[in-house]
Amino acid sequence: MLTKKQLDLLEFIHKRVQRDGVPPSFDEMKEALDLRSKSGIHRLITALEERGFIRRLAHRARAIEIVKLPDSLGGEASGFTPRVIEGGATTKEPSLSASMPVEAVHAIELPVMGRIAAGVPIEAINQVSHHVAVPGSMLSGRGEHYALEVRGDSMIDAGINDGDVVVIRETTTADNGDIVVALVDEQEATLKRFFRRTGQIELVAANPAYETRVMPSDRVKVQGRLVGLIRTY
Repeated sequence: MLTKKQLDLLEFIHKRVQRDGVPPSFDEMKEALDLRSKSGIHRLITALEERGFIRRLAHRARAIEIVKLPDSLGGEASGFTPRVIEGGATTKEPSLSASMPVEAVHAIELPVMGRIAAGVPIEAINQVSHHVAVPGSMLSGRGEHYALEVRGDSMIDAGINDGDVVVIRETTTADNGDIVVALVDEQEATLKRFFRRTGQIELVAANPAYETRVMPSDRVKVQGRLVGLIRTY
């Protein structure tokens, strides 16, 4: 049994992971549930973890993986579950030595268009450095996709670390709260959360060490929206 707040938080995390490919920050969770402090979010997350609905991932800043969902939210885990092809084992419980193959995942080669700053903006990316294979299921919507290597730690509370590869869908528009590739003054490219205010654009970091950048809307162009993330250990 989950309390209403626990269920609301689980649903919010699930929807954000489905939309952005990364979990929301603690500040976003606090705001979404209208709580006064992050301590309430910590308690809710601990309760969800103890009940087996989520798992906190080690060595990542506040990264969360949904393990399962209650029936009211669909009853399925949001993470990847491999499909197993029936093998020829005759025993009811196959041993490790008789393990069955996992169905191949359809992969698509995307160009890596250089590095994107998650911190102090760097020069605009405009050329292919190499290619990377990503699962076809990671690509969302219509349009072209490309990948970027992240440099910096300003999006660490959104689960985006230095050295990660982010998958971007090309678009010139974004909704408030989207994580986007923003081109500033036609020279600097940065990965930030996007908010449009009256006549202005806010580029918000997911790290309290970085200040929000506020500038006239004509200085910022959206070049894509985050749809996935690849990490190598």
